[in-house]
Amino acid sequence: MFFSLILISNLEIIFMDIKILHIDSNNAILMSQLQDMGFENHEDFTSSKEEIEAKIHAYQGIVIRSRFKIDKAFLDKATNLQFIARVGAGLESIDCDYAVSKNITLIAAPEGNRNAVAEHTLGMILSLFNNLNKADREIRSGHWNRESNRGHELDGKTVGIIGYGNMGKSFAKKLRGFDVEVLCYDIQENVADANAKQVTLEELQQKSDVLSLHLPWTPETDKMVDAAFINAYEKPFWIFNTSRGKNIVTADLANALKSGKVLGAGLDVLEYEKLSFETLFQDKNTPEAFQYLLNADNVILSPHVAGWTFESHERLAQVIVDKIKAKYFTEDKAIVNEKRVTGIGGFFFKCKNSKELVAWYAKHLGLKTDDYGSTFWWKDGKANDCSTQWSPFAEETTYFAPSEKQFMQNFRVDNLENLLLQLKEEGVTIVGEMGSYDYGKFGWILDPEGNKIELWEPIDYIFK
Repeated sequence: MFFSLILISNLEIIFMDIKILHIDSNNAILMSQLQDMGFENHEDFTSSKEEIEAKIHAYQGIVIRSRFKIDKAFLDKATNLQFIARVGAGLESIDCDYAVSKNITLIAAPEGNRNAVAEHTLGMILSLFNNLNKADREIRSGHWNRESNRGHELDGKTVGIIGYGNMGKSFAKKLRGFDVEVLCYDIQENVADANAKQVTLEELQQKSDVLSLHLPWTPETDKMVDAAFINAYEKPFWIFNTSRGKNIVTADLANALKSGKVLGAGLDVLEYEKLSFETLFQDKNTPEAFQYLLNADNVILSPHVAGWTFESHERLAQVIVDKIKAKYFTEDKAIVNEKRVTGIGGFFFKCKNSKELVAWYAKHLGLKTDDYGSTFWWKDGKANDCSTQWSPFAEETTYFAPSEKQFMQNFRVDNLENLLLQLKEEGVTIVGEMGSYDYGKFGWILDPEGNKIELWEPIDYIFK
């Protein structure tokens, strides 16, 4: 019998016997890191679903991609299963409700490929807008057609995003470099951030020039984009789908492309996909609507690879490892969070005349001010020297940008570089690049309302 020691806290150690079955190939770091943590790993990439079902009772964990569905019959045979980890963003291939009823933890990794999906979506838009695929084919065939390949610019357009989770938010961040209005619609309330305004579906359909789908597949989203949905749009629009193929009725999309209601489409996923994507072209009878897409110049297709870059291949595996680790290994979260912010660094605000205001505070309140305002020095609980800054800025300053507020907070932090990496993984908007100066390192982030916050790691002193 294989046993592993799992450290649960500083005071408690328990013995566990955790076997994990991997039924799809993934990045090697997934298995190697789990092995290093003491888990026993088994591979089976070829057995049928029935053969896997016959032995799944011997495992506490299973790692999957998309080989087959984890349904009720499978789960009834998985009598010792503690978790199902899918190396991907969605869990639609799993009977989630039934698994949860059996106290099985469900693990997915949308954080792992959200950047890849965002970049792929933007690439499809720019390629379609500028006829890059069509122009390339024509030149290779000996045709130099400039006028018929005149493109469109993204600037000035309104981009609508349906589904504002990991993928939608990441795509919206990629649009920050364009002069576009970004709207989002989601069944969850209050998901908007500095990169998109949350609106009703009706308003999104009224205003959008470009629609990008970032939805899971659910009974509610199945065939959501049909003729009625398309005709509800106020004006002709482009559509891009990097989520799930069954969210669009292909026949209705083809008709809308023919009529000009849809100006163009970029599809990384297709309604006709089998659960195993590689079998798409095995059927002899290609659906008529799909054949139209294959021949259309204003359609770009890719084989469900938006989230499947070399970088995301590794990142997806790492996210799964980290989440399995979190299930069995706990940390003192209070200590981790306490080290993120170690004090208030300062309060910066705009005023009509910063020099006069500084002089007034110096004269009437005795503040020792300089060009930057007033610095208050004090000692923390461990006798470390600490400072808090009070700084007025001119109204026309751009230092607070892109925030529209008249003030900006500054927090003193520990290990800024590592903190920025953590915040990025958590989906926080990072503004610009980290700066390093004689008096410390600086980074900037946006809160959910778009307010700029300055993070400062002093160099002269160690703050813990």
